[in-house]
Amino acid sequence: MATGNKAKLAEIRPLLDGSGIVVCAQSEFDFRPADETGQTFLENALLKARAAATATGLIAIADDSGLCVDALDGRPGVHSARFAGANATDADNVDKLLQQMQAVDDDRRGAAFHCAAVAVFPEESQDPLIASGEWRGQIAATRSGNSGFGYDPVFVDPQFGKSAAEMTAEQKNARSHRGQAFRQLKDLLLAALAAR
Repeated sequence: MATGNKAKLAEIRPLLDGSGIVVCAQSEFDFRPADETGQTFLENALLKARAAATATGLIAIADDSGLCVDALDGRPGVHSARFAGANATDADNVDKLLQQMQAVDDDRRGAAFHCAAVAVFPEESQDPLIASGEWRGQIAATRSGNSGFGYDPVFVDPQFGKSAAEMTAEQKNARSHRGQAFRQLKDLLLAALAAR
């Protein structure tokens, strides 16, 4: 799994449970991860997975995801992790988002998390497998909840009526952009492996 984000890895592992796929963290291998220079979530996911597959000779899975806020013309988007600067913490990014949303009315606070998830094979002849997910909700005026990471404390799910940081891991995986994308990717990967 081509990610250095431990919280993301912990979220993804249960999504692949029961598949027979053994997920190894990128940190178990000695290689330089790809720079995320893509203009889209899909481009960044492919950059990360291709670098990992080339370096390890294994099938590499990667995702890129972020928050697109309607009132901010889709920002922070692919820059979600660096919204408040190159070395921003999750708290810094949430602070900047809340500051920019201060004057936005409740009916204009729509947003969506997006995820592009890919599997890249070490053999260049094999096309990458591509999946995606979108989770629509609202941006709250204040933080709530202690679970999750990133923008979870201010992203309110319409079905549960609470922030992603207040949801259980099971609730979040059932609804989230990442849950949607990785359920698709698991099915694609199992089919591809069965056909090899």
